[in-house]
Amino acid sequence: MQDRPAQPPATADLRALALRIAATRRRSLELAQPLTAEDMTAQAMDDASPTKWHLAHTTWFFETFVLAPHLPGYRIFDPSFNYCFNSYYETQGPRQPRPRRGLMTRPSVARVMDYRAHVDEALSLLLTGGLEQQTLELVELGLQHEQQHQELILTDILALFAANPTRPAYRADGRVSAERPRTGSDTVGWIGFDGGIAEIGTNAGGFCWDNERPPHRVFLEPFRLADRLVSNGEWLAFIADGGYVNAELWLSDGWAMVNANDWRAPLYWEVRDGAWHHMTLAGLLPVDPTEPVSHISYYEAEAFARWAGARLPTEFEWEFAAKGVPVTGDGAALAPRAAGATNGQLRQMYGEVWQWTGSAYLPYPGYRAPAGAIGEYNGKFMVSQHVLRGSSCATPERHARATYRNFFYPHQRWQFTGLRLASEV
Repeated sequence: MQDRPAQPPATADLRALALRIAATRRRSLELAQPLTAEDMTAQAMDDASPTKWHLAHTTWFFETFVLAPHLPGYRIFDPSFNYCFNSYYETQGPRQPRPRRGLMTRPSVARVMDYRAHVDEALSLLLTGGLEQQTLELVELGLQHEQQHQELILTDILALFAANPTRPAYRADGRVSAERPRTGSDTVGWIGFDGGIAEIGTNAGGFCWDNERPPHRVFLEPFRLADRLVSNGEWLAFIADGGYVNAELWLSDGWAMVNANDWRAPLYWEVRDGAWHHMTLAGLLPVDPTEPVSHISYYEAEAFARWAGARLPTEFEWEFAAKGVPVTGDGAALAPRAAGATNGQLRQMYGEVWQWTGSAYLPYPGYRAPAGAIGEYNGKFMVSQHVLRGSSCATPERHARATYRNFFYPHQRWQFTGLRLASEV
């Protein structure tokens, strides 16, 4: 968070904030609505968490970092919840190990809902008084944090249902945002950028995570970006051409993962009746060759790029190209001339799949993690991971921007992750 002098917010601003809090908290419950209590308690794998845990953890975040320190007289709902629903905050003490969150059949879903109601009531009470800027920023942080977990609710329930032999659908229509455009069947176009000195990161008004700061300059050689994402159809061609059995295409660690885990296709793909199908939020469906490929690791993305005679963009190239592109469902917009773009349009920049980049997740020059527990949010993970840019079909509205830095380990596949190709000019 940025240091600013305390400024009492206007009454109208507090009303708007109250509406945002209510809408964000309600959205989490709406995402859980199609699920049974059994669905909400189970955990598919170590990386995923039960829906019940997500609902409780986001509530614990508000209680721990906003209400307990800033609302006089606030009553902790249940002291044992600090152990149950702390994620990775060492400053907040020991916690239930992440791989064992699914073992917590108690507290019940009903008890977690009571917890949410208790915290929501206290947040409403908090807004009736004057708030200092620091408290307002913590509330905003809690809202942005809950939106991140709304995406995780969807990805984690997909992982759970994909592990179920009945392959149930989360929702019959499978829609979690706007209807996804199918533009992956046309010929790939290439958009050239002149490069030069680019300012990366942000210090502008509005919310941003600390890992997006401070703004700094980088030098970019001229480069090209594909005008759209890689499609399922192109991935099918990669498979048919022996992409998963040709060691020459793979980084050493990636080839080890392929063989150790018997990877032969993206996560959730399987052959039924002689044809490729994949598990989706709408259940098991035939693979649509026109949709963007999803649920691939960094290793797979890098191997595909080699097979295609291209490479992955750096995160700086991606951000440089994305500036000026509206944050819409399909990211369709004229490439920004101010960035030196030539020829064509950038499509599918947002709202489809997170896009792997070739950049390691590292601090920007001059980065300093915030003091205290909030400083554990991003900074301590800046090692052994790769940056993804854009947003996915599961990302909440108004939660994406050109400077947003998502990050995952190179072997992870359960998120909606895909790729866009890049090359030298």
